[in-house]
Amino acid sequence: MIPVSCGEIADAVRGELVGAEPTAVVDGAVVIDSRAAGPGGLFVALPGERVDGHDFVGTATAAGVTVSLTTRPVEGSPCIVVDDAQRALGDLARFVIGKLPGLTVIALTGSSGKTSTKDLIGQLISPYGETVVPEGSFNNEIGHPLTALQATVATKYLIAEMGVRSLGDITYLTGITPPQVGLVLNVGTSHIGKLGSQDNIALAKGELIEAVRPGGIAILNADDHRVAAMRSRTTERVLTFGEAPEADVRATDVKIDGEGRPAFTLHIGDFGADVGLRFIGEHYVSNALAAAAVGVAIGLTPEQIAGGLNAATRVSAARMELTERPDGVTVINDAFNANPESTRAALKSLAAIGRSRGARTWAVLGEMLELGDVSADEHDAIGRLAVRLDVNRLVVVGEGAKPIHLGASLEGSWGNESAFVETIPEALELLRKELRAGDVVLVKSSKAAKLRSLADALLEEQQ
Repeated sequence: MIPVSCGEIADAVRGELVGAEPTAVVDGAVVIDSRAAGPGGLFVALPGERVDGHDFVGTATAAGVTVSLTTRPVEGSPCIVVDDAQRALGDLARFVIGKLPGLTVIALTGSSGKTSTKDLIGQLISPYGETVVPEGSFNNEIGHPLTALQATVATKYLIAEMGVRSLGDITYLTGITPPQVGLVLNVGTSHIGKLGSQDNIALAKGELIEAVRPGGIAILNADDHRVAAMRSRTTERVLTFGEAPEADVRATDVKIDGEGRPAFTLHIGDFGADVGLRFIGEHYVSNALAAAAVGVAIGLTPEQIAGGLNAATRVSAARMELTERPDGVTVINDAFNANPESTRAALKSLAAIGRSRGARTWAVLGEMLELGDVSADEHDAIGRLAVRLDVNRLVVVGEGAKPIHLGASLEGSWGNESAFVETIPEALELLRKELRAGDVVLVKSSKAAKLRSLADALLEEQQ
C-alpha cells in the first residue's frame, strides 16, 4: 500500500486510535490473515465462521504490523477501532485509490468467464505498464478492496473483477474503484436464486456501466442481447465485442483443434490477424475478444493485441486445466466453480476432445448452486445435454446434483451410462475401478461441492 499515516486512516474509516500514534505510517501489505502479516503493514480483524480475527491481532502485532483495524480495543496492540471492520476496509481502499490520480481502473463483471478474462487482460496489458491483477477470484466486498490496496504510485492499471449476488453490490464496489473502463461479459443464470430472474441479473451487472467515469469507455458483448441493451445506461463511449457483424472487436472463422483449443480471425477495424489460443473451450473466444476490446480502450495497437492473445497462457488453477496422467488418462479439472453456462461449455469441450482422439469420455459433475426455483430444471438439462453430446459416462455426485442423473437417464437410449453417488469417496472408487488408458475425464461443480478435491485425488495417485 502507498504510505499512509494512522491518523489519515482513522479519518478515512471514521475510526478511533487506541494505542496507535497518529504519525505512525502504514506502508506494508494490508492483510486479513495474520500469517501474512509483516513489518509496516495493517491487519484487518474480521469475524469468521469458525474464528474471530481479533484473536490474532497480537500475532499480527508481533509480526510487525503498524496497526490493526478492529471493532474493539486489543490490549498490547495499536488499533484503529471502527463499528464495522469490513466496511472500513472498503473505506480505506476508496481513500487510497483517490490518492492515485494516474491510475486506470479496468472493471469487469459477468455471469461466467470473469476470472479467465481477468487473467487474459492482465497478460495482455501488463507489458505496457505496472498492473495489479486480482488473485484467483478476489471479486467481493473483501477481496476487491484488498486487491485495490495493492496499487502504488507506480501502478498504471488496476484490474477489478466484480461479482454480484444482489442489487447494489457492484454500485458499492465501483464506489471503491470508479472505473475508466467498464466491461460486462454476459448475463447468464449464475446467482439467479438470489436475484430472481435474468432481467434482474442484467439490472445488477449493468450497475458497472452506469459507474464508468466521465471520459471513460463501456465495453459490451454484442452477442448477448441483455448486455448489448446496457448501451442505454451510459452516455460514455461504447465499444462492442463478439461474433456479431456489427461488433467493433470481432471474431470470424472460429475453429476448434483436436485438443479443444480455439482459433479465429481477429478483426479490429480494418485490421485482421489469426489468433490461436492456448486454452481449452470455445467459450474462450468471447473472453479473448473482451480482453482485446480492453486493449483497444487503453490504446494498444491491433498488432500488440493479437500478439498478446497468441502468447497468453492459463493462470488460475482448476479452470479447464488439462493434465495427462502417466497411465494415459487425461483429467480436465474445471472444478473451481460452475453454473449452467460454464457447464455446457465444458461438456462441449469434453465432447470435442473425445471425438478428435477417438477416446472414451467421462463427465463427473456436482451441484450448481444458487439457481433457486430453476435449479432442478437446469440440472436436468445438463444431464440431457451430456447424452446429446455422446459423453460416454456420467458420474453425478451429491443429492443436489441428482437431477443431472435423472435427466440423463430419461434422455435417449441411455441405460447404465449414468451413475449417481452421494459422496466424493464413492465417485473416486468408481473411477479407480473403471478408468482405463486413453479416457478423458472432466470434473466440474460449484465451489461448495468440493469436487476439486476429487480432481486433485485423481491426479495425485498417479504421480
